Amino acid sequence: MNQTTTQRSQKQDQNKGHRQRLKQRFLANGLAGFLDYEVIELLLILNTPRRDCKPSAKELLTRFKTLQGVFEASIEELSRVKGVGPSNSLGIKLVKEVSDRYLEHRIRSKTVLKNSRDLWNFLEQFIGHRPTEVFVGIFLDAKNRVLASEILFQGSLSSSAVYPREVIAKALEHRAAALIFAHNHPSGVATPSPEDLAITRRLFFALAHAGITVHEHLITGGEGFYSFADQGLIAEYKREFEIQHG
Repeated sequence: MNQTTTQRSQKQDQNKGHRQRLKQRFLANGLAGFLDYEVIELLLILNTPRRDCKPSAKELLTRFKTLQGVFEASIEELSRVKGVGPSNSLGIKLVKEVSDRYLEHRIRSKTVLKNSRDLWNFLEQFIGHRPTEVFVGIFLDAKNRVLASEILFQGSLSSSAVYPREVIAKALEHRAAALIFAHNHPSGVATPSPEDLAITRRLFFALAHAGITVHEHLITGGEGFYSFADQGLIAEYKREFEIQHG
């Protein structure tokens, strides 16, 4: 065995040992203590025999900035990173989609108005890190259990881009008795804009005329979230509607 072969064999042994240690750490404590690139590396090694995946994991994090950015990237974007390829890209996207579905099923099995943490976790996973604004409707039955969640509108919100008729049609399609709205602020600041306030009031009144309750509008941002219900705005709209139509 020549020197080059010996060095290659030693490197393979070291890499094998490193992979095994990553797996054992995860089995012992989950992802506690893992750096973001190590999470990505763990995903890559599941579908990549022998090769050192650390450089590819670090390159993914460098290119897409955050772990969330890696999960939000398209298969085509992921595949352009050396050492990733279509198979690993598929694995990364699969983990993201399975996570989304798991969280959605968790909130569907509960009364979300009494499980705000699960609702927040779902929304943060679902829309919190998207690069553009999306407006989501979460449709509830009469007992406030989730029937469905759906992206209703995309792009910067404006009164001309949000159509109450379409929201009412979706609510009737899902046989919903109530709704929770949510949208993200890619800027990271969750404070509502004047347009956000106007749209929420407009939707509340339109749905109230149809006998459908709006419980909440939650804005997600990198710095946290803003709750229209917690700030008393939903109650204010309700009082205003009752005065006008009482």
